[in-house]
Amino acid sequence: MIVVVVGVQLAISLGFFAVMAHLVSHLRHDLGMLAGTITLVLGARIAVQYALFLPVGAVTDLIGATRAGVLACSLRAAGFVLLGTADELAGLLGAAVLLGAGGALFHPTAQSLLAGLAPARRSRGFAAYVIAGQVAAVAGPPVGLVLLTAGFWVLSAAAAAAWAIAAVLFTLLGEERRTAPHPDPRPPTARWAGVRLGTRMVAGGVAEALRDRRFVRFAVVAAPSTLLADQIVTVVPLKDVGAGATTLFFSVVAMVATAVQPWCAAGGRGERPWVLRSGLLCAAAGYLVLLATPSEGGGGQMAGVLAAAVLNGLGNGLMQPALFQTVTRCAPAHRFGAYLGVLSFLSGGCAFLGGLAVGRLFDAGGWGPSLALAALGLVALLSAAACGLLDLRHAGSGAGPPHRPHPVPATPGAAEGSDSR
Repeated sequence: MIVVVVGVQLAISLGFFAVMAHLVSHLRHDLGMLAGTITLVLGARIAVQYALFLPVGAVTDLIGATRAGVLACSLRAAGFVLLGTADELAGLLGAAVLLGAGGALFHPTAQSLLAGLAPARRSRGFAAYVIAGQVAAVAGPPVGLVLLTAGFWVLSAAAAAAWAIAAVLFTLLGEERRTAPHPDPRPPTARWAGVRLGTRMVAGGVAEALRDRRFVRFAVVAAPSTLLADQIVTVVPLKDVGAGATTLFFSVVAMVATAVQPWCAAGGRGERPWVLRSGLLCAAAGYLVLLATPSEGGGGQMAGVLAAAVLNGLGNGLMQPALFQTVTRCAPAHRFGAYLGVLSFLSGGCAFLGGLAVGRLFDAGGWGPSLALAALGLVALLSAAACGLLDLRHAGSGAGPPHRPHPVPATPGAAEGSDSR
């Protein structure tokens, strides 16, 4: 099962990063859009994706990861096709909606499969999952740069093909049993009765997560993590450091995030509260270094870009396993998707609003770009300080039913200890 999940992650990340590394330049130079419009398109994807996380995380718990994964990949494939052919705002927003809906389904699907593993395999599996994504992130931008010579539509078509391949890979997992607890024993007498039952079960999963006060407090203070990870994709190209430096930046970020994963997985370090705080502090330092980096070319610019890339790579590499392990530890085995949905919903709202503010500041010119970078660094510092005030080892143990430790197998393959599925 881990092999399939990692293979899916490799395919979709290669397609995603190949496009996203060059999307801002396409919108800016090929389509002539203002920074505010660009951040609206990018923010719309984030808003749809993370708004849908609230119900879709619980839906994944209900319908099973295989079905959710195939649907997610199909939606994102269609989104990339539309992204490559649209040249007006309406079409781009439509692509953003499809990409956002697909992402909302994909992430709880993949992470639910990994969360159902035994603790030791879970840490190694998630490390391999992140490494696969980051390796693809290193290869994605230069591959995208090569495909871009044939046109942006060719690049988008290649990304759509990668997501279509991922949909096929998900079918290799076969049918997994649903993890939603206590189904209604009464057989439905009509289709609408089944829909109503499913709706109640989804709402119940979300409500259970929201009643967990300590987890909700953790989700609120950790919400800026998505803003910090996403905005680096926007602010580096808008800083006009050049296509070569931008590609190098994203490659270094991915390599550093990859390199730190074995360390996080060893000895369960990713579960320790200080790892998340350290990731936030590294992200803060990365934005502040980027703030001090000159816009004109030269050795000073390249040194600043490389330093900011290393710091942001450390930030992303530390935050990802820390957030995953915290949600896994807090959530009952049958509610992982719902808990992840609450965290992702809050993170997405923060990322959307913050992204709009960053775009407006860059459009304002003058001190606007510097103020945007300084504000992102400050947000990271405040989030790290707030996380330090929480006892994350016991987050999620407040209101709500007692939490059962993982694993409850998400698939028959997990129960059998087979990685080949």
